Amino acid sequence: MGEVSCLYLKSRNLFTAIFVAAILISTTAFAREQQTSTVKPPPSSTGRPQGNPAAANGQKKPDPPVDPEAELKAAVEAAGNDRAAFVRSLEGYLKRFPESNRKAEIYRALVDAELQLREPAKAVVDAENAIAADPQDTSTMMVAANLLEEQGDDASLARAVDYVTRVLDRIQKTSIEDKPARDSEAEFHAQQESAEMTLLLMRGRLQSERHAYEAAVADLRASYKLKPNPGAALKLGEIAELQKKTDDAIEQYLVAFVIPSREGSPVDRSEVRKKLGNMWQLAHGGQAGLGERILETFDRLNQQAKTEDVPNKDAKEPYAFVLGRLGDAAPLKMSDERGKVVVLDFWATWCGPCREAEPLLDQVGQLFKGSKDIVFLALNSDDDRTRVAPYVVKEKISGTLVYADGLDTLLNVHSLPTVLVLDRDGKIAYRSDGVDSNTFVASLTMAILNAVKSR
Repeated sequence: MGEVSCLYLKSRNLFTAIFVAAILISTTAFAREQQTSTVKPPPSSTGRPQGNPAAANGQKKPDPPVDPEAELKAAVEAAGNDRAAFVRSLEGYLKRFPESNRKAEIYRALVDAELQLREPAKAVVDAENAIAADPQDTSTMMVAANLLEEQGDDASLARAVDYVTRVLDRIQKTSIEDKPARDSEAEFHAQQESAEMTLLLMRGRLQSERHAYEAAVADLRASYKLKPNPGAALKLGEIAELQKKTDDAIEQYLVAFVIPSREGSPVDRSEVRKKLGNMWQLAHGGQAGLGERILETFDRLNQQAKTEDVPNKDAKEPYAFVLGRLGDAAPLKMSDERGKVVVLDFWATWCGPCREAEPLLDQVGQLFKGSKDIVFLALNSDDDRTRVAPYVVKEKISGTLVYADGLDTLLNVHSLPTVLVLDRDGKIAYRSDGVDSNTFVASLTMAILNAVKSR
């Protein structure tokens, strides 16, 4: 989610446009109604217009009723393109119509304009007014939390914690029935998990700024447990450093330095390196041994990531694997391919040579198109699966796409692209680590033909 608050801040400029559009729609209908309902008063018995009896008696003519929608449209139009005038007009409108049913929308529009005008103190007040008017407005809660964190005093930080907690609670209570129709269940759960990770990280940071270190550590560890992220490790390191826990601080800074960045948990690695170096210097009197410790931490975390929650971890041979697929497609059971010749293409979105190999593989695939005894599988090895679907659409990749899900480890795939041919018994009949464009098509074609004849 970038920092959750930043994502919401970027979206705030939509509020004014939506708000003004809603005004124009409603006021256009009002204008039509006025045009069709204007009639002359009926004539009196003397043939003259009857007029207003109150005026004939010398009484003051009553003021015409005020239409809030028309007044709101006038306030917006009067401001033109002047943001400061826009703010003044809406503030004046709210003084006249404090119970407007558009109050929440108006406050959101004010927040957007005030942020553009760089008036964060006013923006936070109106953000909290918008939340009071619409207690379900989680996006404005995140804007308010971000602004309150910038204010920095304990009372502001406490309110920021409350808003983040309310958003977190709502996300945790969101059920699968609420997911958008376009999202698969896997995508929904992944997005929910990422949101929880980011919100726990944010609340942990806020608690740390309040010096509520026990609560901060609990949130940061929960964030890291959901998805290992450098942001949580960095804050845990800073807290350990403040508490004079040198070894703990070094370990957390090492993790923050080597672990891959995640959306919603960005870190400045040069800053982490500086903090790590300072703590190592304090503990060891110099920088000797730090490089080896960084490499050891990288290898340990990398191996840990491969062994935790790995699909098919108990599978000992290719046909025991069940491979995940993109979107809502059912997983592919390798056991269903037993007795066939299976061509395995291991690739990744970041792999340049894989792109060069794709048209060559397509060329071979066309030679065996329609054969029921030969199966081509493209096995993606990306760690970040969110990259895969957009890449497939952009590059127009076709064929049977699955995730490697540990089959690459079983078959000792250490570089990409790697192309293997399994014969009818599941044994490796051909292996190409990398692709030579001059010989690949011929060698792979021959290997498939030989595998077909192997029985």
